[in-house]
Amino acid sequence: MSATAFSPLLSVIAQLGRASGSMPWGVLLRTTGYSLRPPNPRPYIACVTNCQQALLAAGAAGLHQRANILCEERPGGMPTIVVGGFVPDATEAVYLLRTTLLRHGSVYYVNYPRRGFSTDLIIAQLIDLTAELTTFRGRPPVVMAISFGAGLVLEWLRRAAAMGRSPELAGVVLVSPVACVEDLLDPAAPKPTTLLGRAIKPYLNAPGVADSSLIEKSRTLFLKMFEAGAQNKAALHQLLAPAELRLLRDRVFGAINAIDARGAIERIRALHIMPAPAEPRILHRAPTLVLFAEKENAVLCATSPTTRELTSRPTAWFPNGVTSTVRNTAENPVQHASLIFHSPCFSPRLAAFYRSLKTLRRQVA
Repeated sequence: MSATAFSPLLSVIAQLGRASGSMPWGVLLRTTGYSLRPPNPRPYIACVTNCQQALLAAGAAGLHQRANILCEERPGGMPTIVVGGFVPDATEAVYLLRTTLLRHGSVYYVNYPRRGFSTDLIIAQLIDLTAELTTFRGRPPVVMAISFGAGLVLEWLRRAAAMGRSPELAGVVLVSPVACVEDLLDPAAPKPTTLLGRAIKPYLNAPGVADSSLIEKSRTLFLKMFEAGAQNKAALHQLLAPAELRLLRDRVFGAINAIDARGAIERIRALHIMPAPAEPRILHRAPTLVLFAEKENAVLCATSPTTRELTSRPTAWFPNGVTSTVRNTAENPVQHASLIFHSPCFSPRLAAFYRSLKTLRRQVA
């Protein structure tokens, strides 16, 4: 065998030797693995587009409102569809959890458009993608939805249940769900009590297009929320290499800055028209995991109806569902949907959930 055949391995060994003294071992192993097989989600070319094409043909939505779906292909019988929050994009939100997800199959990232938004079109894309994975590939997916994305998935399942339908899903994961504007703004409070509530309230009073000063103020608040998660430098050192943190920051900031006034207004409007959960009804019978952070109060208000329903009676909505609180140390508590900065707290929960799905599949088979 020629010496050049060993060059990739020798390069990896050299990297391990140089970095092992300054980088935690877990970060070193992951970044080395990423250097051999870097994250490379590619645009997904859908084969099933029936629902979205019907919506577009009827003029109920426009192409500028269509989500950008990316995919990392992997073998495995249990693909995952990731639906992110307002920001960051799904690809960045699960950057440190992708290895956990990819062990079970391909991962599909639903990234929202920058210059518009349509709940109907996003749901149509989810219906089409789920149908394609289930019908043509025989692989019902797990849907993992984060914050505002969990609200979209709950709305999808609510509409399906109202029509007597049930998408074929292997499982559902909801992280820090935000499903209505009342989750962020207490109607009885004179002013917003949360940072995100402060960001969205001006849009609810805007009759048309928001002015540039409002957009900039919103961007500043979202940037502050991201930076707040990056304040614990010691904890970050255990999670991310400096280059990775710079990459994630650049991508998150880029996404925030790319959302124009129309895109911002349509996202907030989508949340505003989602109904608050009231009388419970079964939304889906697939195994469901609902995860709240121990410190949600920077985002969710104390009277959040979604939090109340999914913590007090989760099985009324998901008969095979369970709700749990994700915790960490007192010095570094888990924040709302903090899948980047508290990924080690979420990873074991997700791994155990996927194992339970595999066990269930074997029992059914």
